[in-house]
Amino acid sequence: VQLQASGGGLVQPGGSLRLSCAASGRTFSDYFMAWFRRAPGKEREFVAASSPAYHGVPYTYYADSVEGRFTISRDGSRNTLFLQMSNLNGDDTAVYYCAADITPSRTQSPSGYQHWGQGTQVTVSS
Repeated sequence: VQLQASGGGLVQPGGSLRLSCAASGRTFSDYFMAWFRRAPGKEREFVAASSPAYHGVPYTYYADSVEGRFTISRDGSRNTLFLQMSNLNGDDTAVYYCAADITPSRTQSPSGYQHWGQGTQVTVSS
């Protein structure tokens, strides 16, 4: 599967932004999808993940730092993964990456995912 992330940009503290990740190549619905981010000088870290839908509903997982502020979702008709980000702060400044795997060995670790998008920059600053 090929992934293309987009939607990053400059946003003020407290603002919102929606990232998109367009997938192509294989059946989108088969994949466990996730967002990771890498802040300057830091390791890539888990942000959120979405399982394939089970009985029509995907399971979602969030890092503690974004729980309640970020929402991951997927649109099977458009083969697209989204990350709606709200109440952004400076700690959210990073390059955001989408990732995919059929059966990730570790759902909240970058090492668990085989397929990666190119990243999109999010900068939170006044």
